[in-house]
Amino acid sequence: MALAEKRSGSAVYGICTLDPGGRIADRSVMAALDWDPGKRLDIRVSRGLIAVFADGRGIFRITTHRLLHLPVAARRWCALAAGDRVLLAAYPQGGLLVVHPPGVLDAVVDQVHADALGGGRDG
Repeated sequence: MALAEKRSGSAVYGICTLDPGGRIADRSVMAALDWDPGKRLDIRVSRGLIAVFADGRGIFRITTHRLLHLPVAARRWCALAAGDRVLLAAYPQGGLLVVHPPGVLDAVVDQVHADALGGGRDG
């Protein structure tokens, strides 16, 4: 088995639990993005991922406690429920946060395992 390659990206990662109100928070991710309370955001869903962009015209905002509230529609499209753990990938230089729901993570991990080990978690 080959050694892992040296990391070349600048993403900041966090894992958090979606609360009953659809809020997520990770101090290191929010600090890396430098998103203060009131920061305007645009939130979009694509292929099971939730993309959050800094956007001065956005209708969503960071709460006073530096939490991000995911809209109900986005949570439904991504089959997210309270208590689900999500992977947050922040890209500070682009002002982008990508929320990875468990279903997307399962698919990604299965593919990586298949490529590296010759089978997914079931094979």
